[in-house]
Parts: sequence; structure tokens; C-alpha cells
Amino acid sequence: MTDYEVHELGAADDLEAAIAVFTQVRPRLFGIAYRMLSSVTEAEDLVQDVWLRWQAYDRSTVANPEAFLATTTTRLAINVLQSAWKRRETYIGPWLPEPVDTGADPYLGAERAEALQFATLLLMEKLTPSERAAYVLREAFEYSYAQIADVLSSTEPAVRQLVSRARKHIASERRTSVSADEQRKLLTTFLTAARVGDLAALERLFTPDVTSLSDGNGRKGIARTPVVGAERVAKFLRAISTWFWDGVEVRWVVTNGQTSAVLVRQGADYGLLTVGATVDGIDQVLWLVNPEKNSAVSVGG
Repeated sequence: MTDYEVHELGAADDLEAAIAVFTQVRPRLFGIAYRMLSSVTEAEDLVQDVWLRWQAYDRSTVANPEAFLATTTTRLAINVLQSAWKRRETYIGPWLPEPVDTGADPYLGAERAEALQFATLLLMEKLTPSERAAYVLREAFEYSYAQIADVLSSTEPAVRQLVSRARKHIASERRTSVSADEQRKLLTTFLTAARVGDLAALERLFTPDVTSLSDGNGRKGIARTPVVGAERVAKFLRAISTWFWDGVEVRWVVTNGQTSAVLVRQGADYGLLTVGATVDGIDQVLWLVNPEKNSAVSVGG
């Protein structure tokens, strides 16, 4: 065997090892990226970027590949998040997280299913990128404060402050959620009442400050401002019940750890509907009807 052949064989073995390491840690990388960006598309693009960097990197200098890849993912996500905020300034109407299908993998690479539900993702939009990164790594992946400090090129006391501020902000606005089974029951009951425009039944399901948000990015016929308050949301649903549900079939999927309804009209997916369920009732009605956001969800029977 020539020196060239030995070199090529060694390079091939090295690449196979790189692929094996990346494949093993990829679920965690995607889990970090999705929780940071609230977008399946952007998270997948980011993880692909991490792979290209890993492939081209001098891997002989990396003592801990998993830590290196997680750090690279988090830092890139912070950069993407900063530019994403600017893009959302031109978004038409309410912006909601892109749903992710958690039917197959309810944890998306995390030790804990934290920072995955729509309600929490929406609250995290109000955090700074560094606060969000620290919160995700600590709450979802149980990183130590020292590990997070390394990822963020910060100090342990500073990271503790980031996590503390993030926790306080989210705790101050997040209501006590219910089990996945109870959320599905509330969604099912809601759909029954919404289809017929049962005003009294709808108001009984809602918290006083329930909010209906429709994410369509300018799609024709979609509300571009939030509808707030039990009476107003119920009246809005009664008004559209005379035409909206005609010919609509409902299929169930599990997105972000909770049940959602895929609305199918004339054989084509129209959008995704889910509710935020708390011990006090439904506090959010979320309509995801931007076609670009629903492609990652598999429609079940």
C-alpha cells in the first residue's frame, strides 16, 4: 500500500468517526436549535451548518466533541436569533412558533421536555438571546452553570443571573398548565363548541383574558390582530362558524408535546389549530395557517 493510499484510508476512517459522533449528538443539537429559534426550518439549516463546520474543522484539536458541537450550535443560534428578530418586524400579523412534530420524539434530544410548549416558546421570545440560551441549556438539558459559562464565554455568576432572570420572567407570566390528556379534552370540547358557534359553551371554556392569535403572514381572510377576552373570542368564533367549518375535517397530531388539530379542507391541509390549556381553562387559541410553517408536521389519521 502506498503512502497516498494509507493517507486516504486514514482520512476515510476519520470522516466515518466524525459522522458517527455527529449522528449520535444530532438530536441534542436540533433540540437546542429549535428551542432557541422556534423554527424547525431554521433549526435544521443551523444543524446542517454545524455539520459542515465539524467536517472542515481540525477535529484532532477537539477534546470533547459533544461539548464542541453543542457550543457551536448555541453560538450560531444566538446569531440567527438576533437576525430573526429583524425579519419578524416585517411579518404581517401575529407571529407564532413553527410547530414541531413530537409524536415520534417527545423530548427532541432533551433530558427534560422543557421549553417546548407553545406558551413557553412565546414567553421566551421576550428574553435576550443570552438569557434564552442559558435557560434552554439549564432547564431542558440540565447543563451545569460552569458548562453554560463555557458555551457563552461568560462567568458562572453571570450565567446564574441570566438563568434567574429568565426563570422569573417566564414564571411571572406562565399559568399552571394541565396534563397532555386534559389539554386534548379541552381542545376536543373547544372544537365541538366552535363548529356550531355555541357562545355559552365557549365562554365556559375560556379564561377571562383568553387570546386568539392567527399566524398567516398576510394570508387572505386571516385576522391580523389578536382577539382578546372571553366574550370577544367567543363572538368571533360564533361569527365564523357560519362558514369556516364547512367541509373541514379534523386530524390529530402531537406538536410541541401537546395535541393539535390539523384542519383539512377539500383534501388539502388548511392549517393547524391548538389551545393553551391551564387549570383555569383555555387561555390561548392558536391558529397556525401560514403554509410555510406547517410542512414539518406529519398528518395522522
